[in-house]
Amino acid sequence: MTTVTHTSATKSSTLVWAALVVFTVLSFALGGEEMITHGTLAAAVVIGIGAIKIRLVGLYFMELRSAPVVLRAAFEVYCAVLFVVLLGTYALA
Repeated sequence: MTTVTHTSATKSSTLVWAALVVFTVLSFALGGEEMITHGTLAAAVVIGIGAIKIRLVGLYFMELRSAPVVLRAAFEVYCAVLFVVLLGTYALA
């Protein structure tokens, strides 16, 4: 029973890690070429990808997905507020 749970957790962590790598490469690509031609849209997408990455790290590597509902809800709100604040700050700059 423990081996099955451990294997499942390892598999999901590996998938999340792969997603984080893909998001990082995508952010790098958007930050280079696309930032020059479509600067505002590319920046918004990169900020959104960053917020998604923060959420994935919190849920899977800090184990907040199995945390009490209040703590998880606070983290979800934090991610949403962080995205809005960063996007707003970029828009005002």
